[in-house]
Amino acid sequence: MKKYINIAIWCVIGLFVLYTFYYLYRQAQPKQKVYEVLVPEVRDIVKTSVASGKVEPRDEVNIKPQIQGIITELYVEAGNKVKQDDPIAKVAVIPDMAQLNSAQSNVRTAQLTLEETQREHARLETLHEKGLVSHEDFEKSKNALDKAVEARHAAQDQLDIVTNGISKRSGKINTTIVRSTISGTVLEVPVKIGTSVINANSFNEGTTVATVADMGNIIFRGNIDETEVGRLRQGMHIDLTIGAIQGVTLPATLEYISPKGVESNGAILFEIKAAAQIPDTLVVRAGYSANAKIEFEHRSQVLSIQETAIEFEGDSTYVYRLTSSEKAMPQKFERIPVSVGLSDGLYIEVKDGITSDMKLRGNEKNDEEK
Repeated sequence: MKKYINIAIWCVIGLFVLYTFYYLYRQAQPKQKVYEVLVPEVRDIVKTSVASGKVEPRDEVNIKPQIQGIITELYVEAGNKVKQDDPIAKVAVIPDMAQLNSAQSNVRTAQLTLEETQREHARLETLHEKGLVSHEDFEKSKNALDKAVEARHAAQDQLDIVTNGISKRSGKINTTIVRSTISGTVLEVPVKIGTSVINANSFNEGTTVATVADMGNIIFRGNIDETEVGRLRQGMHIDLTIGAIQGVTLPATLEYISPKGVESNGAILFEIKAAAQIPDTLVVRAGYSANAKIEFEHRSQVLSIQETAIEFEGDSTYVYRLTSSEKAMPQKFERIPVSVGLSDGLYIEVKDGITSDMKLRGNEKNDEEK
């Protein structure tokens, strides 16, 4: 019994060794390559590029107060439409103490000068009536009195502006009311009632009370790679797609190409701007991300093949034509030269060398496809 068991064990070992040698032999054999078979087709070839960016209003203005103070009233909120000179907010003046003291001092000085000039003019007027003072001296005194009166009014106006933001002689001009400088839509109101604001001056840019933009005049602002900027020209047609608005393509016209590139993540990008045509029925918000599709060249209904079927060798291009039966194994191909034209990255125009009924070698199939 033990003898038969040993024989069985040695038989199993022998079979295992034979299978191992057979497996290694099969693995050592070159695998037969199987390729996809492609047929040329007639189609349009379009060379395009896509620039990413966003849409924004052409005219976007920050509205700032003319005086410093505290916001006491707000007349608009984001989304409201306003016209030029419409009120945005009201500012209560907080006078600067140095300016206030200076203005009060100027009023007192102007008042004293006026009183002194009035007395001098009254004296000269009496003497002029008696013929003791020339008419020329009398006129000089009258002019001095007029100047003193005007200086007193100017000093009082300055005091009124410092304390109230408006003078009595300014008419309709009121610096306490912040008004819109353009007609459009209010995009943002970054202040609240009670917020302290300052006017723009030599030391700071001032506080923005509201941002107003003309949403009827939208532009696309994006960037394009240096390898493609040389093909652009002003006036080119552009198709815009906005990420937030699905299924809509908007026409635009390229109107600006930056003369200077900017490095970003190792690439040199050039800024472009395009005027977009927005229909009245479509609501586009400032800051939407968008892509601009720019068409460089177009070939209509030309014989083409997938670019993977083309073999490039120096300045020459070749394809492999199937010479065996499509189902026969191994497949047999003949290398033939071709002349190619425009490519869109997937398909390439073939000008000469093949016909529409040829079968050409494509990509190698993987094991699952075989």
